[in-house]
Amino acid sequence: MAIDSRLTTRDDAESAAPETDDPPYLTGTDLRIGYPNAEEPVLDGESVTVPEGEVTALIGPNGSGKSTLLKGIARQLSLESGTVFLEGNDVHDLEKKAFARKVGHLSQENVSPDGLTVAELVYHGRYPHRGFFESVTDEDQAAVDRAISLAGIGHLRDRPLGSLSGGQKQLVWIAMALAQETDVLLLDEPTTFLDVHHQLEVMEIVETLRDHSSVTVVLVLHDIEQAARYADHLVALEDGSIYASGPPDDTLTEALLADVFRIEADVEEGERGPTITPLGPLHEDSSDESVER
Repeated sequence: MAIDSRLTTRDDAESAAPETDDPPYLTGTDLRIGYPNAEEPVLDGESVTVPEGEVTALIGPNGSGKSTLLKGIARQLSLESGTVFLEGNDVHDLEKKAFARKVGHLSQENVSPDGLTVAELVYHGRYPHRGFFESVTDEDQAAVDRAISLAGIGHLRDRPLGSLSGGQKQLVWIAMALAQETDVLLLDEPTTFLDVHHQLEVMEIVETLRDHSSVTVVLVLHDIEQAARYADHLVALEDGSIYASGPPDDTLTEALLADVFRIEADVEEGERGPTITPLGPLHEDSSDESVER
């Protein structure tokens, strides 16, 4: 990944890309993923394709398997069966640092070491590119500077992490992942628990990556309208199964919102993607003609 002089527009990148018969960029095939000591897997035999250089949002209600799928792709959960392929290669064949140079992952569970400054934490994103005893290089410095700039946290650079708000800390963690300079960036619920201002700051970073880099972003989102606005591709999960996938305009239908999210809603075409107006929850005894509220 490069967020520097090689920045380009999406139209430039698409017009320059040659047509090839290469395998899909990032795929999961027949994935069976669960948690230790659980009787049943969360996902059982699901397959997913992630378009290269685009933003893919995993959406669905709580417990649908979004984070489980992301953790399986990120090698944070072992696959009971199935394979994750990156550029046609099984990701589990890659050595740990080689994988970390290709795929960055920011989980929901991040504990900020309060004794570090912002810049010191962001430098930790460079670990896949350095040996154990190697000192910081000019390339590391440039990558950290780019990440801090893109995350909009230059004014926080020398601040101790313990002095930051929750939203500010999330931006610092994202900067650390950006400093890793990977081809793929996986973000697990990056806007959860943030106020609206910091949510929009996070999504602005995603938008910049979408429009001005070749990075492939996969993120878990609870906000359906954010997914509609910022994602190129959606994967909707329901009870451990992939219900639908595709562009937001094709995927976010009133039927999907009823079946997956159990809500009645109006969906209209908008300038920045589908616009959703929730009307009420659907209950088990609701019919298409009558919605209990």
